[in-house]
Amino acid sequence: MSETNVDSLVASHDPTHPANLICQLCRLFYNNGWVTGTGGGISIRDGDLIYIAPSGVQKERMVADNMFVMDLPTKKYLRVPESLKPSACTPLFLAAYTIRNAGACIHTHSQNAVVVSLLYDKVFTIANIEQIKALPKIVEPGYLGFFDTLIIPIIENTAHEEDLKDSLEQAIIDYPSATAVLVRRHGIYVWGETVWKAKVYNEAIDYLLELAVKMRQLGIPPDGGIGSERNTRLV
Repeated sequence: MSETNVDSLVASHDPTHPANLICQLCRLFYNNGWVTGTGGGISIRDGDLIYIAPSGVQKERMVADNMFVMDLPTKKYLRVPESLKPSACTPLFLAAYTIRNAGACIHTHSQNAVVVSLLYDKVFTIANIEQIKALPKIVEPGYLGFFDTLIIPIIENTAHEEDLKDSLEQAIIDYPSATAVLVRRHGIYVWGETVWKAKVYNEAIDYLLELAVKMRQLGIPPDGGIGSERNTRLV
């Protein structure tokens, strides 16, 4: 593919084009405090094409020309932007695509995710909270209900991001109903069938993580039954 044709993979005035969407979402996540400096990342799948935000670029300054483009079947890069390095998250994104057939994968360094990873051992659980209904069951059609328990596995961090690949893949396999994996002292990976669903899942999960931390501070078990908070009420 010629250089001109390669650049056409990311050149579009359509705001919903994956290269443009990644830039928009990176700015949104930066403003939410989920990605700071050059940390975190996002990838969007368009058929057999995988669009990946680069390493080393501040998220609020990212532009479409910064995007890497990979052919999913061959795992070969079709476009490599000059002077930029591929994201170290790439092997983790590929795990979501190959094991779950995801349409997008988001990685943030949310403080809520980091704190929760320190409060729980192998899994994070929360139940009987309305926002749980935003998350899919995955192993069967439909979404979780108010009375269901959300379970998110937690894996240990490594010195290098790409070395998380094996443990993240195993967590995806061991927890087939999960749409996210927490990385202790690091952050979270969230994926979805489309980029918009991945965004919704990420927002819903971050809300639930923050809520769980506040509930724990008040002595309320996040996965407790309805009424378990009565002993902590002030009035």
